Amino acid sequence: MVAANPQNAFDVAIIGGGPAGSTLGTLLRKYDPEKRVVILEKERFPRDHIGESQLPAIAAVLQEMGVWEKIEAANFPVKIGATYTWGKTVEPWVFQFVPTDLVPADVPRPGKYEGWRVQTAFQVDRAIYDKVLLDHTRTMGVDVREETPVSEIMLDGDRVTGLRLASGEVITAKHYVDASGNAAILRRRMGVECDIPTALKNVAFWDYWECDDWAKESDVKATRVHIRSVPFGWLWFIRLSPTRTSIGLVCPGEYYKKSGKRPEQIYHEAVQAEKTIAAKVANAKSRGKVEGTTDWSFVVTRTAGENWWLVGETAGFADPILAAGLTITHAGGRELAYTILAADRGEHDVEWLKQRYHDLQTKRVRQHMKFAEYWYSANGIFEDIRENCVKIAHEAGMKLDPAEAFRWLSQGGLNDDFQGQAGIGGHDLASMKQVMMRMSDGELPWTIDNKTHFKLNLAGAKQGYIGILNNGKITKARSYTRGKATLAEAGFQGLIIEALKLSDEAPRILDHMKRRLAPHYPGQHLVVAMQHAFQVLEAMTNDYWVLVEGRQGKPAIRVSTPAEGAYIYSDAGKGHAAL
Repeated sequence: MVAANPQNAFDVAIIGGGPAGSTLGTLLRKYDPEKRVVILEKERFPRDHIGESQLPAIAAVLQEMGVWEKIEAANFPVKIGATYTWGKTVEPWVFQFVPTDLVPADVPRPGKYEGWRVQTAFQVDRAIYDKVLLDHTRTMGVDVREETPVSEIMLDGDRVTGLRLASGEVITAKHYVDASGNAAILRRRMGVECDIPTALKNVAFWDYWECDDWAKESDVKATRVHIRSVPFGWLWFIRLSPTRTSIGLVCPGEYYKKSGKRPEQIYHEAVQAEKTIAAKVANAKSRGKVEGTTDWSFVVTRTAGENWWLVGETAGFADPILAAGLTITHAGGRELAYTILAADRGEHDVEWLKQRYHDLQTKRVRQHMKFAEYWYSANGIFEDIRENCVKIAHEAGMKLDPAEAFRWLSQGGLNDDFQGQAGIGGHDLASMKQVMMRMSDGELPWTIDNKTHFKLNLAGAKQGYIGILNNGKITKARSYTRGKATLAEAGFQGLIIEALKLSDEAPRILDHMKRRLAPHYPGQHLVVAMQHAFQVLEAMTNDYWVLVEGRQGKPAIRVSTPAEGAYIYSDAGKGHAAL
């Protein structure tokens, strides 16, 4: 037995100092400066790590953490979207977070979290990024201990009683958190099972490249991740600095196994097989160390126990095609900070808090898995995945044939936000429709288009509550569940519910929404807000929360998705996406 040491007694003990642990530790201390928090990290930062491309949702979390300015000072490229060649496409098409005309030719750095920058993300060198986050956590008063591996998880049933370090010291805490990523130290000790609800079983290989010529290119400050199909998978090209990039290959694990090739061989074959990337690296030099991993998607069956929690990639991982990894990790760290704070304050029932946290984290991972399956189904080597669209629809309670399932997915069958919004992977429903139009070679009409009357449908729904996060506290908002669909009286969903309770006629519904939104969205911003309201109404309609009708001679809503728009378009003649 090791005698208890008051200096090793904490409120929260976090295993792992990556973005999940740093986000959690920072926000715990921000909203409760008296809370004793320790982070136990086995490595010494900086250290390289894969997963460099972000989505815009992270920007708000960085701002809330108070670390935005430090990340800006690191001068990572601002990510404004992505370019793709995928499936049948040969010419790159562009995926924008913000319309190009809003991005200044010379992006001012460091920039403030305002205006168009709120809608952007970063492409980060993880060795630098993770260290900035961890160092910031220290300034918040977290006890950060690097080169401090946990050698034993001490248990009493489902309760953790301590963490024994390699030094023999024992750390005790009220809450224990596993943020150790793939190591999953606490998760494995607790015997938590993992579900793999997907047919996607890919492997990834990558290396880092340097080239002085890249510093002269036009996308040094505002850039996009470049995704390029190859006959046996796809490549990523992620600018990390003016002269450094991460280039990786993702392909089916079975293909790699049957090829009989070494990782270095299949990796360099892929780099040379894609003409734009091959030209890009013609004068570049690689680090010469090809690394690899299985990026099989999974999600845990439990995210919490009696006094322990799982967060970040320890709790689940979704295929990297949507670059969602860091977003899920930061969001999870933020959610868990709010959850622990609320539990310790006694503000909500602890079991409700645990269930809410579990549902939100696992749904977010599962939804990204589903969209990844859809995405891969449009690439020739992943044809067997297309049938999975039927399974996805069936899990949502719908019996559909492949064509119908494919269509349902494109009409709002995906939503990774419990806060009353509509969207996935950092993009709204209209953007998703444009993506799917490219993949399915056809128009995707809106269910609400040309409809005149709208009726709220809560038949068979069970009333409950969701939690809204704001300024360190979780507040409840009424919600409804039917099958696996959730409707919340919050955000844009709440606004639409309010409008539908007043009238079922399109003009009066739209007028009410405009009047409620106008004070919060002045000028042109009101147009954008109304567009999003239409998208949420579409998603609600496709989940049968709203029943629609088109009556002849009555004013109707008219909405459609152009194949080309401000956010998604082909690169022909525009000069935006060229590698």
